[in-house]
Formats: sequence, structure tokens, C-alpha cells
Amino acid sequence: MQKKERSDGLAPEPKPQQRKKKRGFGYGAMRGSEGCVSCTTFNILAPIYKRLDKEDQSRRESQYRAYWLSRNQSIIDRLLADLSSIICLQEVWLGNDELVNMYEKRLGDAGYISFKLARTNNRGDGLLTAVHRDNFRVINYRELLFNDFGDRVAQLLHVESIVPFWQSRSSSIEQQILIVNTHLLFPHDSSLCIVRLQQVYKILQYIESYQKEHKLSPMPIILCGDWNGSKRGHVYKFLRSQGFVSSYDTAHQYTDSDADAHKWVSHRNHRGNICGVDFIWLLNPNKHRKPLKTSWNEAVFGIIKYLLRSASLSEDNAFAFLKADSPGHYVTYSGFCQALCQLGLTGHPNGLNSQETEDLWIQADIDGDGVMDYEEFQQRIWSPLLEQPEEIFEEGSDEEINTGEERQQAFGFNVKDAVLFPPEVEKGMWPENYSLSDHAPLTVVFSPVRIPCDQPVC
Repeated sequence: MQKKERSDGLAPEPKPQQRKKKRGFGYGAMRGSEGCVSCTTFNILAPIYKRLDKEDQSRRESQYRAYWLSRNQSIIDRLLADLSSIICLQEVWLGNDELVNMYEKRLGDAGYISFKLARTNNRGDGLLTAVHRDNFRVINYRELLFNDFGDRVAQLLHVESIVPFWQSRSSSIEQQILIVNTHLLFPHDSSLCIVRLQQVYKILQYIESYQKEHKLSPMPIILCGDWNGSKRGHVYKFLRSQGFVSSYDTAHQYTDSDADAHKWVSHRNHRGNICGVDFIWLLNPNKHRKPLKTSWNEAVFGIIKYLLRSASLSEDNAFAFLKADSPGHYVTYSGFCQALCQLGLTGHPNGLNSQETEDLWIQADIDGDGVMDYEEFQQRIWSPLLEQPEEIFEEGSDEEINTGEERQQAFGFNVKDAVLFPPEVEKGMWPENYSLSDHAPLTVVFSPVRIPCDQPVC
């Protein structure tokens, strides 16, 4: 049968996509594993950004209701088939009431309570986080407005399990979770590396202050979203230095090495490149965590080294660049500030501020003599000996751990499994026939465990 042509010259109006049998975690599967918690993160590609014609960049999906309506109905169909305990969406077209109402109604009818947050300055899209009422009670909800370049935002939900994972003898263990949903700035050029790092730093600072403000007991932290950066990037290394683990990599036993950096992908960007940028990060309360500011400074030093090497500078030439016009064989504070400005890390609204620059210098000047010599340059910037993050603990027994003395017990998670869809992306390939989004949804299943937790780590 010949397809009916449209009078406007476009392709025929799309029909709802047929769901294919797939590997996934439907609600029944989750219920079959008693006590498990599932989480899905998905950048659903806002219609205002979806290009329909490579030749005519002005044609967007938002101009054709049948197109965006059909695609988003298919997205919701998929979400409801999996029915994860937690759903974190990015690039939701919050500027369109019809689309927003469709998501809120269908998710609400399926038992979810949802929270939405638009990007600042009326960018048109934003975040939507939903938790299933059968799984969690929402204790608190907070919004983080970065008010920076890119108008990025984040959501924080403090939730508690409706049904205790363990019975009365362990009821003293609070079974609460902190959930964050975000979408970081795209790295259009290297000058934005520091902005992206600042966005993550603000999230972790806010989590720390929230925990202190509410005097919270130790609990797992789950960070979801489109991080717009791969495993080789500064954001990834920063989060790893703070003890977070990538749930997908943990489930598949992938390491942080370059050899495993491209084993999977989750996004084909507007430049046509495929990369893995969608993560569900997990931090358990028994993880050793170095001070946040220390990790931040180390991450910035990493960016400095990256920019120096990008300029094709050798180790000796990089040191000479930093010491600028200093007469001695050392870097002065003024020379350091001048170099940061030349590297594009200061001197503009989105760069390091004076306090951040001073904090960096204090850590760079290890012996506190007012200058950074060659050895300090090597230790802090060129060849730092960074502490390796701990790997996720092995799944323990569901029984109390008897060590001969009373130990504080905390609630944590093991990564039970993790899946990306479509399956080709798990092999590092992007299928041309995939049309739900330019991102792949990631779903992770966590199994709760009791963990020993000694102060002051917790």
C-alpha cells in the first residue's frame, strides 16, 4: 500500500511506536526481588531542541504537535512499562502545558508523585523527578538554581522507604535516601570545564549543608542525570574522588581505565559524536570521603594541567609558563594568578573568583613559604599522587555483624543490575532506528544492605 503524503511536504504523521520485547526491569520484576529499589534517568530531548532537518536547522519538532506528542507518549509508555521506584527526567518541555499535563497525569495515575523545575531565564525546558508512592514518602524537596552560564538547575528529594527493608529488630536503622536530578552544561569549549565542575561542587556543597542543617543520620545518596561528560572527564574524576561510584560501571565491573572508557555510550550529540554521559551515581554512608574542598582543588589542578598540555607544553615549559617573569626558579602568587587568567580560568563572570584562586594557591604552596617551587608544582599539578577511591563494598549478610562490640548500623545499597536501552549502546554503538531521544534511558536496580558505620566517617 502506498503511504499517504502530507500536503506540507513532511513525512506522514508518525504512529505510536510498537514496543519491542527488551531486557529491562518491569514493576513485576522489581517486586519479585523483595526490597529492591529501581531508578531510571533519561534525557528525553525537548522538542524545542530536536532538529527535523539537517539542511534546515530552524525546523524543530516543537512546530509539529503530532510529532512531539507521539514521541513523548512512547517515552511515557516505556517509563510505565518499567515502573521504576524513582524516575529522573531531563529536558522536559516545561514551556508546553499540554506536554507537562500529559506527564503529570499519566505518572500520577500510575502512582507517582512528581516535581518539576524549569531552567532559569525561561529557557523552555527543565527537570522532572517522580517517585512511586508505593515505595517512598517524600520528606523534603529542595530546588537548586545555579544562576550561572547555561541557566542550569538541580532537584534534591529527601525520601523514606514506605515499607521497611528489615523488620522490627533493625527498625532503628533509618531507611532514607537523598536523590538529586540534574543536567550539567554542555562543554562547548574548554573554558566551560570550570563552570561544569562548579555546578557539581555546588550540588555536593548543598548536600553537605542540608545534612548538617537537618542533623541527618547516615544515608545513601543517589545522583542522577545527564552529566554531559564522559568517564575521562574532570566531573567524573571529581565525583569518584568523593567516593561516588557509577552504578552502570559497577554492575558491569568496568574500571576507570581508558580501556573501559568507551565500552558503552548513552548519547549521540548534536555534533554526531556518541559518548557515555548519563549516570546514576551512588554514595554509601560507609565511604571514606576526603574534605570536599580538597577534592575541588585537586579537580581544578587537573583542569590546569589539561589546559597546559592542550597548549602542547612540556613539564618544564608548563612550569616556566606559570612562573612567568619571576626572577627565581619558583612561581609567585601574582604569576600564578596571571597564568590562570591566560588559561581562561579567571577574569570573567564564569571563572574562578578571588577566594577560590587564593584557596588553590594555599594548597599549591605546600610548605607555606609564599612561593611554589618545581617540586610543589609536580606534586600538586603535573604528577599528583591522588588517593584512589574505594570500590563498592561486597554484598553482606542480612544478619547483624558481630564484632564483639556494638557498632553503629547504617542502611546502604549494592548495585544489583543496570541496563541501558537500546541494547546496542551497551556495546558502544548507536542504532540509526532508535527514535525515542538522542539519549538512552539508564535503569539501575539497587538491593538494600546493612553496613557497619563507624564515626566520624559517617
